[in-house]
Amino acid sequence: MSTILDAVGSSTLLLFAGSTLLAFLLAVGATPVVAAIARRIGLLDVPGGRRNHPAPIPRIGGLAIALAFGLAIFAFWLVDRLNGHPFLIPEEVRTSRFTLTAMAAILGLGVGLLDDALDLRARWQLLGYIVIAGIIVAAGIRIDFLNDPRGDGLIQLAPPIAVAFTVFWIVGMNNALNFIDGLDGLAAGVAGIAAVALGATALLPSVNEPFVAWMNFTLAGAIFGFLIFNFHPAKLFLGTTGVAFIGTMLAVLSIFGTAKVAAALLVLGVPIIDAFYVIVRRLATGRAPFAPDRGHVHHRLLDVGLTHRQAVLLIYAITLGLGALAFVSSGRAQLYSFVAFLVVFGVAVLAISQRTPKAEELDPNLYQPEKAE
Repeated sequence: MSTILDAVGSSTLLLFAGSTLLAFLLAVGATPVVAAIARRIGLLDVPGGRRNHPAPIPRIGGLAIALAFGLAIFAFWLVDRLNGHPFLIPEEVRTSRFTLTAMAAILGLGVGLLDDALDLRARWQLLGYIVIAGIIVAAGIRIDFLNDPRGDGLIQLAPPIAVAFTVFWIVGMNNALNFIDGLDGLAAGVAGIAAVALGATALLPSVNEPFVAWMNFTLAGAIFGFLIFNFHPAKLFLGTTGVAFIGTMLAVLSIFGTAKVAAALLVLGVPIIDAFYVIVRRLATGRAPFAPDRGHVHHRLLDVGLTHRQAVLLIYAITLGLGALAFVSSGRAQLYSFVAFLVVFGVAVLAISQRTPKAEELDPNLYQPEKAE
């Protein structure tokens, strides 16, 4: 940590702290306003079918996160523009990536709002994520290098493979967050912890990406401000608006500079591996990969007797541990740690499932086909 503090100037630290705090405060102020707007225009999650919350709840909470993030970044950028020279944003943080980041944020937000407004089927959600990824790749954001598992070097990807892997990465990140968005505060909290961990990792001397750190810390501030209202019992939900916005931002920020895919894989190990096992299980049993059920890890934790809050806090703790591991390890170690966690996670979920009834037997009403493929 002292190495990072030595490498980052006081003005840059002021930028990180100020932007994070401003985003947090903006989210605290914007979230009730967004909830009120959602109620007025009828964008609510109404109880019934797979939704068992007691009353209609606004479902575009992610809009508050996007607004807080965007306004915080814009405020610092505007002061510098009006000042005529670097003032709040140090020279080492200035970059042409502003435009690309804004484009990715608007794409994610737009697709998410469209889904929340129209309640699209899963296949159209997936198509929306593919469109987001395609436009981002066309704009020049690609994963051209991956960590070499045989050493600390990098493997350069051929252009067609780089394009395909980048699309897969962005779509996969969005779907992983969407899959874990099943308990109050779970997806938002995991994403906030991941943003902090990835921001800290971006400040390591071996990475040296202050712009990426700034974006991640500001995103985390906005998420934690929103989380005050989203933690159980939630006053509003993240919605596809939030999932698509946050998922796209985390995916894109992990690509900038020296791709931090291995770090992001490890930090977001719970949602990514949960999505992997759920899809494999559904395909193995002849079900559509995006058909809804109660087979996710958070459902399994509830089935063995944990309360809503206990299940969420346990996954928070695991994510914190993975984030700390990503921070202190190299790219190769991050990959090996992810594979090890993949195995441990699978064994743990299998052990938990043996102690509980089959998910389908708990409540047949949870399996209405309203969004199944």
